[in-house]
Amino acid sequence: MTIQHFQKKSTIAASAARVFAFHEAPDAFARLQPPWQTSEIIQPPTSLAVGTRVVLRTKIGPLWQTIEAEHVEYEAGHMFADRMIKGPFRYWLHRHIVEPVSANECILIDDIDYALPLGPLGAFFGGWFARRELQRLFEYRHEATRAACR
Repeated sequence: MTIQHFQKKSTIAASAARVFAFHEAPDAFARLQPPWQTSEIIQPPTSLAVGTRVVLRTKIGPLWQTIEAEHVEYEAGHMFADRMIKGPFRYWLHRHIVEPVSANECILIDDIDYALPLGPLGAFFGGWFARRELQRLFEYRHEATRAACR
């Protein structure tokens, strides 16, 4: 299995506590869904705690895909991580990290290790597409977080 790595970092003009609190809000997951994705949240997260599950149906090309993830790490005020149990990736571990810079500024980091299906063939043919879509998705999510935390 070929593991790829993607990371998006952004400086947010809000405290780390404020940004983390946004992610803990019951509607945060819905607010972070980009408008260009056709998605339906079947089971929203009830918290960021370890063991919490999230189920989403999303359209990838002409096909609907069910994505199921489980929160596997949690450090209050600093980090939480989810692992994809079912979905388009063969492997997915996503850490959401908030690092304080000052009282009114932090760095939001989305750090993802993933593997595409079909091994090297999937990485060769789909790697560019996956990276482009991750960049687009997390640009949107960081902007949405920035707007919500003003």
